[in-house]
Amino acid sequence: MIAVTGAAGFIGSNLALRLAAAGHDLILVDHPLTPAKAANLADLARFRVLDHEQFLTLLERDRPQLSGVFHLGACSRTTETDWAYLDRNNVRYTRTVWEWCTANRCPLVYASSAATYGDGTRGFDDRTPAAELLPLNLYGKSKNDFDAWVQDELRAGRPTPPGWAGMKFFNVYGPREDHKGGMASVVWHAYRQVKDTGEVRLFRSTVAGVADGEQRRDFVFVGDCIDHMLWLWAHPAASGIYNSGTGHARTFLDLTRAVFAALGREPAVRFVDMPAALAAQYQSYTRADVSKLRAAGYDAPPTALEAGVAATVEWLRRPA
Repeated sequence: MIAVTGAAGFIGSNLALRLAAAGHDLILVDHPLTPAKAANLADLARFRVLDHEQFLTLLERDRPQLSGVFHLGACSRTTETDWAYLDRNNVRYTRTVWEWCTANRCPLVYASSAATYGDGTRGFDDRTPAAELLPLNLYGKSKNDFDAWVQDELRAGRPTPPGWAGMKFFNVYGPREDHKGGMASVVWHAYRQVKDTGEVRLFRSTVAGVADGEQRRDFVFVGDCIDHMLWLWAHPAASGIYNSGTGHARTFLDLTRAVFAALGREPAVRFVDMPAALAAQYQSYTRADVSKLRAAGYDAPPTALEAGVAATVEWLRRPA
């Protein structure tokens, strides 16, 4: 049996469906389970669903025999300003899961984030100690604080889960993110904008020397992130913190053109000013260094942006 937290979320639901298709029995954990998120569990109704507090109670009371915990549940709003909430939900809750997995010899894969890298001036190398990184927002700080705690545990020689991986997800896109609203991927927003207005709105650049639409991100298809997690779960000797990206930086214009191509339309882009509050924490460039994952033995090629966008648009166009 495998537990997936954040199971009704974007990455979590795609992972749960992959695990279910492989024949695994699942415990699905999510909170709050809104109607929009619950739609992601429609094909997983045969499995037990718990909220996050019920899950901790189950772990402590029943000590289930789990072959893995994929802990993807968290507050993922990059605009969240309540640090006490983020510390409780993203840091301390994850410590509790880590400690249970350690005590019960259960492999653990948990979600970190590329937001830990801040503005990128310190690079995007997953070998960089968390203490040297400066996230731009409190969400990124919460993820980095937990990574730092893990690294402190390792330095102190304290026990760990028998196999573990922290995943620094880059700019993930793909099916099943309708519930995310403003936090959904650029692919999702671009698709909606084309359908509603015939054009895509992109932010003007706020960085000298970077043209409008030429901001670059490591856009990674959600299926690749699932592949990364499952490979690391199956290879406990590779335990560590890893980037989950493609290793390539593509422009927002590249992504937008891919959306129009998938819809069979000519590109129509309008540039708009970036809100001042967002500009202070905006990453104009990200690119995962994936050499550590490659050195560990993972050798599958990443999904090309155009192929991933086409698959996502096909899913978005499915009949309701």
